[in-house]
Amino acid sequence: MGLEVLNNLESKEVFRWFQEISKIPRESRNEKAISDYLVSFAKDRNLEVYQDKMYNVIIKKKGTLGYENKPALIIQGHTDMVCEKTSDSAHDFSKDPIDLIVEGDTLRANNTTLGADDGIAIAIAMALLDSNDIPHPPLELLATTVEETGMDGALVVTGEHLSGTTMINIDAEEEGVFLVSCAGGLTTLTEFDIKRELNNDDTYSIEVSNLKGGHSGIEIHNQRANAIKVLGRLLHSVRDNICLSKIYGGAKHNAIAKNAYALFTTKDFNSIKSTLDSLALNIKNEYRVEDLDILIKIEKVEKAKEVIVKNISDNIIDFMMLVPDGVLYMSRDIEGLVQTSANNGILKEENNKLEFTISIRSCVYSSLEEIKNIIETSAKRTNCSNFSIKSSYPAWEYDANSRIKDIAPDIYKKVTGKEAKIEAIHAGLECGILKRPLPNVDMISMGPNLYDVHTPNEHLSISSVDRVWKFLKELIINI
Repeated sequence: MGLEVLNNLESKEVFRWFQEISKIPRESRNEKAISDYLVSFAKDRNLEVYQDKMYNVIIKKKGTLGYENKPALIIQGHTDMVCEKTSDSAHDFSKDPIDLIVEGDTLRANNTTLGADDGIAIAIAMALLDSNDIPHPPLELLATTVEETGMDGALVVTGEHLSGTTMINIDAEEEGVFLVSCAGGLTTLTEFDIKRELNNDDTYSIEVSNLKGGHSGIEIHNQRANAIKVLGRLLHSVRDNICLSKIYGGAKHNAIAKNAYALFTTKDFNSIKSTLDSLALNIKNEYRVEDLDILIKIEKVEKAKEVIVKNISDNIIDFMMLVPDGVLYMSRDIEGLVQTSANNGILKEENNKLEFTISIRSCVYSSLEEIKNIIETSAKRTNCSNFSIKSSYPAWEYDANSRIKDIAPDIYKKVTGKEAKIEAIHAGLECGILKRPLPNVDMISMGPNLYDVHTPNEHLSISSVDRVWKFLKELIINI
């Protein structure tokens, strides 16, 4: 089924603009091209536009007849996307367009992330700004950058060019669920100086692969295996009898690590083989529900020329074992909500330093600090060379007096016939950051059904986009 089927939908203009922006590379910190494209889009339509040093873009459009004197509405989303692909994909995210595929009610990409997180928000806003027949109050698109790697774009937003009194963030991933609060978070970086010496022992590899992974906020409650943590457990079980030569794992700080790999040396593999094999079986059994297809491969390889000196190797393995990962606390206030979690996101060596990047999330500030302190203490106890905070962002606190949270569910039911839900989310949203420069703006977060974000299996429900588009058009004239 080709993309032409999208032309038969009421939301066809949304999908037209999504196809257009899918041609433009927009990995986090590479948003200049998409930012410039939005500026040109605005100028071609004689719309007021602003672009800042972080390539955030604000586009303003006057209200239509009868709505021109209404308070302005801010539509907000981020232009960047997580760029993940399958191991056999030759896609180059720095230049290649996303190859879109329609399968029934699903829009996906060809072995890469789709970029509907959060390209669908930008496409919806562009369809509104480009329209000539949709009634609406004054509109302000706020398109931010670097959301996926620290929300750096939102951090520099000021209220200077924004006059809206209500903001709709379109970065949620479940239709009919309106988010009114989100977790805050911070990302830690722990570094170990690497020193090597000549190796005389046999060398073996451990590879942990074929995990589901997923978004470390949205899907952390599923308690899927983290490849870095699994690797750490395996190495720690034989730590006294091995020495690391090479180790790496994960790809993004906010994605549950799907793969991890280590080379290690040992004087007597037969003495540790049964320990590794037994633990590998136990781990597979532990995750038989969440990660049925997990692979743990241990094999002899070509002898490594060098090995990390023993005390540093031991410290690295001890740190991997000590640091927390996954769901740590559940909310006492909202049933089913993860309060606090940690994600062992990236493990890599660069410039003779081994870097551990761990992302922490919580809707309770003191809990966030507790987990940060645990990681910092673990780092210092294992003689790291540096511990630092790479980035942080505040929580978005629940506002009992929010008007849009009361209006949105009623209009959603009117348009779709379905009941809506008001919820909080464990993932970070830019709303928390944007509340600082826009303290009096009433906010809500919503979006169409989007699945497996931050993975090559990311896919979007076409019919859900169509319903959300119809609902949004009704909502904006009733705010």
